[in-house]
Amino acid sequence: MNNIQDLIQNSNFEFIRHDITESILLEVDQIYHLACPASPKAYQYNSIKTIKTNILGTMNALGIAKRTKARILLTSTSEVYGDPQISPQVEEYWGNVNPIGIRSCYDEGKRVAETLMVEYHRNHNVDIRIARIFNTYGPKMDKNDGRVVSNFINQCLEDKNITIYGEGLQTRSFCYVDDTVDGLIKLMNQTNTIGPVNIGNPYELTIKELALILLEKIETKSKIIFEVLPSDDLMKRQPCIKKAKKYLEWEPKIGLEEGLNKTIEYFKNLSS
Repeated sequence: MNNIQDLIQNSNFEFIRHDITESILLEVDQIYHLACPASPKAYQYNSIKTIKTNILGTMNALGIAKRTKARILLTSTSEVYGDPQISPQVEEYWGNVNPIGIRSCYDEGKRVAETLMVEYHRNHNVDIRIARIFNTYGPKMDKNDGRVVSNFINQCLEDKNITIYGEGLQTRSFCYVDDTVDGLIKLMNQTNTIGPVNIGNPYELTIKELALILLEKIETKSKIIFEVLPSDDLMKRQPCIKKAKKYLEWEPKIGLEEGLNKTIEYFKNLSS
């Protein structure tokens, strides 16, 4: 609720607390279907509910879109590519996903969600859009979210050691939240493609490099420590955004340094 405090007094805004795995009657023009925890810590906490959110939740959202003739956008994920054997990842790549791994509740859940979207489009002519979001970060992240940017920043601010899993050579590409939101809005409101379209920043760096950058930016007593790499952790993550550039005229505007500075400032203010 803290993230929407500035909207509560807006007469054009209505907040409804509802479990998306249960049906609901709404009258809408557009549906942004973003429901699902996105960090491994969060989606593995209740893996069955994560699967239900991705499958039953998507079916319920599509049912509303079908009945009201609304356009619906699914925020899918780069996780559909699994541990990719090609880099950068293009939308045509089918992925390398472990269907029974500890991440599969999210990875396979999103893959099924994409299938549901396309089948409702084929069978019922539902107006769909599919975005594959890559690692997003920025202000208003949950401090205990469990994703690497928020983890590292708060470990530094609290003088705790930075925890890196494995040797820290796995790569990620981080997109600032404003850029991600801009990409989603542009995808929703154009007619050139239904997707999937990668929404992410193609600048790639290792987890260890990210830790070293933050150690330079934040005055801290933290040091890097290494722990065992979790099962099914991904070694590569980098989006190809040619389609986003072509169809959406979109690409990230906020670089990593600027985005990290804004995120660090947010967490500093949060803890003060």
